[in-house]
Amino acid sequence: MKKIQMVDLFSQYQKIKNEVDAGIQEVLNTTTFIKGGKVNEFQANLEKYLGVKHVIPVGNGTDALQIALMALDLKPGDEVITPTFTFIATAEVVALLGLTPVVVDVDFDTFNIDIEAVKRAITPKTKAIVPVHLFGQNADMEAILELAREHNLFVVEDACQSIGSEYIFKNGKTVKSGCIGDIGCTSFFPSKNLGCYGDGGAIFTNNDELAAKMSAIANHGMVVRYYHDMVGVNSRLDSIQAAVLDVKLPLLDSYIKARQKAATAYNAAFADCKKMILPVVSAFTTHAYHQYTIKLVDVNRDKLRQILADKGIPAMIYYPVPLHLQKAYQDSRYKAGDFPVAEKLAACVLSLPMHTELDDEQMAYITENVLSAIEVC
Repeated sequence: MKKIQMVDLFSQYQKIKNEVDAGIQEVLNTTTFIKGGKVNEFQANLEKYLGVKHVIPVGNGTDALQIALMALDLKPGDEVITPTFTFIATAEVVALLGLTPVVVDVDFDTFNIDIEAVKRAITPKTKAIVPVHLFGQNADMEAILELAREHNLFVVEDACQSIGSEYIFKNGKTVKSGCIGDIGCTSFFPSKNLGCYGDGGAIFTNNDELAAKMSAIANHGMVVRYYHDMVGVNSRLDSIQAAVLDVKLPLLDSYIKARQKAATAYNAAFADCKKMILPVVSAFTTHAYHQYTIKLVDVNRDKLRQILADKGIPAMIYYPVPLHLQKAYQDSRYKAGDFPVAEKLAACVLSLPMHTELDDEQMAYITENVLSAIEVC
């Protein structure tokens, strides 16, 4: 049996080695390392795949979020609502821009932002909502869009874990994750469902004005070379990463199906286990399974992780500390106990290996050992 990993990028690479190597070699041959060439090709192909008017490739997912917020002309003190149970980047970019992060609790079943909590958090200072489509499925975007229209707010989707999934509106219309709000952001970090071999990210929008502005911000605020119309940053997807992504993009749907197959196998194996709560998929979204995350019930999580590690099975905790309890974001407005769902999740979640290369032998080994270990923890 192959070594079990949280993400098996090497085995994935072996299947596309010839195409990836050829794409990288083309970049080396043309020496078009920044912009143009492969970056333009990938940008156009991603726009077509997503069904969105504009894709702006950038250096990473965090840059994507920052540039998106910069384009909205928000002022210091303006409030941006985001979930407290997520990766730090969402609050990080808000704080870096001098804005006020307002964190809210999440839904226990789906891990995504709690709509009622968002309603309670809106004030006259609120300017934007940043829902995070955590672990691969979309937040309740139709409800979020209704709130945004009612209060004249921007919606910036953090789709860094959900690219390729679809949101299903009540009228049956489907839209790709990240293409539902005013702006969507994603990351191409190597472990993502669509990952490159370094850092990378992208911004999505159907708004022509915002697209032009974000493109300029990402390029030092330039529209015409050496004429800087606004304060910008330097954030670019390089051509080698674009070449890798352009090979992987046509395979993204098959990658998601492989992850869904693994999730189905996990669900079947764990269906009768009373010591874990399995992932719940909302009716309005498909799930890309960036992570397969269970909730443990009366289980010593550290002991379980150690037993699994001794058996060669990695397991990760995403995320052990909610944003409102992070040292860098301690705020007199919040204290322990204010967001009970997020705090409960932080204490009980566990993510099992999830990637495109899991085979039946590995799945059987993982599930058998999880079930036996959990009984003694």
